[in-house]
Amino acid sequence: MQINVIEYLKRTKNLYPSKLAVIDNKERITFEELYENAKKIASAISSLKLQKVPICVYIPKGCKAVEAFAGISMSGNFYVPLDTKSPELRVKNIIEVLDANVIITDSEHANNLKSFLCGKEILVINEIITNYSTIVPEFTASWQIDVDPVYAIFTSGSTGTPKGVVISHRGVIDYIDWAVDTFNIDHNTVIGNQAPFYFDNSTLDIYLMYATGATLNIIPEDNFMFPSKLIDYIINNWITFVFWVPSVLINVANYKILDSKQPQSLRDVFFAGEVMPNKHLNYWRKHLPGCRYVNLYGPTEITVDCTYYIVDRDFSDEEPLPIGYPCRNSDVMIITESNQPANVGECGELCVRGSSLALGYYNNPEKTFGSFIQNPFNYHYQDIIYKTGDIVYKNERGEIMYIGRKDTQIKHNGYRIELGEIENAANGNMKVDNSCAVYDFNNKKIVLYYQADKELNITELRKVMLKSIPKYMLPAIFRQEKQLKTNQNGKIDRLYYNNLANEKN
Repeated sequence: MQINVIEYLKRTKNLYPSKLAVIDNKERITFEELYENAKKIASAISSLKLQKVPICVYIPKGCKAVEAFAGISMSGNFYVPLDTKSPELRVKNIIEVLDANVIITDSEHANNLKSFLCGKEILVINEIITNYSTIVPEFTASWQIDVDPVYAIFTSGSTGTPKGVVISHRGVIDYIDWAVDTFNIDHNTVIGNQAPFYFDNSTLDIYLMYATGATLNIIPEDNFMFPSKLIDYIINNWITFVFWVPSVLINVANYKILDSKQPQSLRDVFFAGEVMPNKHLNYWRKHLPGCRYVNLYGPTEITVDCTYYIVDRDFSDEEPLPIGYPCRNSDVMIITESNQPANVGECGELCVRGSSLALGYYNNPEKTFGSFIQNPFNYHYQDIIYKTGDIVYKNERGEIMYIGRKDTQIKHNGYRIELGEIENAANGNMKVDNSCAVYDFNNKKIVLYYQADKELNITELRKVMLKSIPKYMLPAIFRQEKQLKTNQNGKIDRLYYNNLANEKN
């Protein structure tokens, strides 16, 4: 029975020692090099006599960051990716929440880190790899078990203090074994990484590489700003598998890049993190019909995903895409406002139980116990579920359909309205590239920010939307954007537009 994620890497290193494991825009490393460098990093950490504590990684996305993650896991501790582009205050806040004393960085960022962090042990990865001798055992000490943490990822907290979601080795192993079995990923796969390493979608990319011998190609960030350049990169590097946020796929569709460029190597197009409009997905399916398209769903508090949908039938542009069915060993419950199991077609909050659940929020028991609760239908023994805050229902096919967030559900003129439904209706218009619906609480108005190349006839847009939603859900205000603003993870920046609507209107 596998206990630690490093067992994936050891097995793969023995099978494919000289095969490329990770490629970035500066270097490339084989599985043998990744494993041996990880041993050196683990040795440096072990000399500090640390066990099961958070070790921060302040390194840009690339080979060195992956080596740091592996070395930390090998040492029996857990890693916390930090964004080197984040404000110093946020980095300090995260380190304070963790009470972390050790940070791994590279030579390029060491001086900057030392300038605003005092009293911390700062390890420079370049020096470790160059100078350190391996003195630790092959991998993690025998005292580690599968419920120990492998990493923590920080999300924004409602009070301004970041929340650190802690994920176990068991959660990652359970998820990766399911993904490999379900999608038959193997050593011939070339993964085109988009997700930042401080975003949980990157877990699938990294650990599929560990587990199968696939090559992880970390696509340079500037390619995602230019859809044509991005597809050129996919073609030139023979990428076969991508797991991207929908915004990236939407941009490629909006600019109609696939009309002239065909990435023939691409076999798998996975997406998660926000709603994928069928209008844009249909563009991809039309131009790359041989690809497998998979919609994955899961909050950060689940090990990446808890439901999936392999797109297996035709959808009109206006239809919503299912989030599908539970992943193996995940139990998905839909609970109504009256705290009852939802019937078919009845909306409720999606809750999850299983090995995929996070261990909670680091150093934050109050938030942990507020979101990770006892199963309301079982009081006979401890049975923890996570309340996602997402509103869903199950259709007649047994597919789970996503409606929106509880915190984006509004009460307007006496009606309960899901803002996600408004966006889906707007995105059904061929001239709307993407949209974001928010609520102006001061003036009691629904505001729609929409992306379009040309100014639209709002009367016509309203008519199109009325085919999908009732009149009381129509926005009162329409604001055109040349390009919708996205956050660091590549998702639409809803907080920005919510603040904008409530300031201006």
